[in-house]
Amino acid sequence: MYHKGWYHIFYQYNPYSAVWGNITWGHAVSRDLIHWLILPLALIPDNWYDINGVWTGSATRHPEDGNIYMLYTGSTGNLTQVQNLAHPADLADPLLLRWVKSPANPILLPPPGIGPKDFRDPTTAWLGPDGLWRVAIGSRVEKLGLTLVYKTDDFVSYELLDHYLHSVPGTGMWECVDFYPVLVNGTKGLDTSAVGEGIKHVLKASLDDTKLDHFAVGTYDPVKDLWTPDDPESDVGIGLKYDYGRYYASKTFYDEEKQRRILWGWINETDTEFDDLKKGWASLQTIPRTVVLDSKTGRDLLQWPVEEIESLRLNFFCFDEVLVGPGSVVPLHIGSATQLDITAEFEVELISGKKPGEENRCDGGAAERSSLGPFGILALADASLSELTPVFFRPVQTTLDTVTTYFCTDQTRSSMAPEVFKVVYGSSIPVVGDEKLEMRVLVDHSIVESFGQGGRRVISSRVYPTRAIYGDARLFLFNNATDVNVKVKLKIWEMNSAFIRPFALDQL
Repeated sequence: MYHKGWYHIFYQYNPYSAVWGNITWGHAVSRDLIHWLILPLALIPDNWYDINGVWTGSATRHPEDGNIYMLYTGSTGNLTQVQNLAHPADLADPLLLRWVKSPANPILLPPPGIGPKDFRDPTTAWLGPDGLWRVAIGSRVEKLGLTLVYKTDDFVSYELLDHYLHSVPGTGMWECVDFYPVLVNGTKGLDTSAVGEGIKHVLKASLDDTKLDHFAVGTYDPVKDLWTPDDPESDVGIGLKYDYGRYYASKTFYDEEKQRRILWGWINETDTEFDDLKKGWASLQTIPRTVVLDSKTGRDLLQWPVEEIESLRLNFFCFDEVLVGPGSVVPLHIGSATQLDITAEFEVELISGKKPGEENRCDGGAAERSSLGPFGILALADASLSELTPVFFRPVQTTLDTVTTYFCTDQTRSSMAPEVFKVVYGSSIPVVGDEKLEMRVLVDHSIVESFGQGGRRVISSRVYPTRAIYGDARLFLFNNATDVNVKVKLKIWEMNSAFIRPFALDQL
């Protein structure tokens, strides 16, 4: 949320260890979404209704009096999930240092037919045409994933609607549900309560069974409180994902300061618990992303790093029309390549006849050759290429007249460490009209965030190089296709640290 000149993030945190447990709300603030200052803990598990954890929640600001209502899930002594309310002790405090839990807690218990462990993660509220607020909560009935909706006028007393906002069979428990409007045409974000002509609504759920974040675009009826997907074949949980890599439990908020919707997402670890304890920390947030509806396809979202990330750019390198022949690797001499912002545009030249009927996708990784791909960059590589993380396109000539393009990240050779989870991530990616293939890649030591076609597809990777580190990390181009030359235009910035540190409260 944004409050009196500061962006605030509240996050699930274990103050005592780098493993899950003792779930408390950490709190940090920033002027620009990039340089964060850590504040004292905001909410701790100290009451019977949250003694086993202060879990996911959301903030809602009242448009008239400015009051902030913080709803969150608490886990009770017998592990029942209940909803609770907190508010700032001093609304005039820009840092919102102190929070007060409502004496009415818990304000919501699991309703009849809902399991005690299947009732969590209240959304930011939105205002309906009857003047009442709506709050959505994730749940399930057996394998039916669903969203409950409650009405309230004071955030203390609630009425459960007699129907679901939406449900999808076979998707299991929905958690961290998110629901928000997007413009059909436009790049501005919308307040969560916005409805009307030229607006669609995104419904997103984190699937507990698969640990993947799925979304769909659809139409919301604010009178009936029903949401309908535009494409039932690509409904929530069976269609599109926010991110095709390591990414979960995401949450958006409306940034009224810059009229944009910002998406946060969680990348957890893929090494061992022993490794986490040794390094003393585990998991992180992605770079915040703006989210808009893709006006070209009408069904995809375009995610893009917030513009403030550019404040970290240092040394700049430009490469124009680098030719990468079939089966070749080209080094890019930029020095250390551990913290980078890379944009790359690829032009493909066919040097032999078409070969329809190919079925290659992302699964075979960067080493699997096909007629038109793969080609892309090798991030976090060492000089001998014993470690590397390829980010690549693979166009596939499915028929004589049809090319399907895939956008992929291959972690199979990202680390020499044997205990690290190594997989190939990816998806098909729409390429509309005469668009050129283009990617943007943010590299930060052990995280690679990759954006294809303006953010139409995104892949976040958690990698643990042992050799391609610090001054030994390098960047390469590669083309493992058999029948194309590739010309590449690149802009590369070395990136500074964000210098995340505690807020110097003693200097206030």
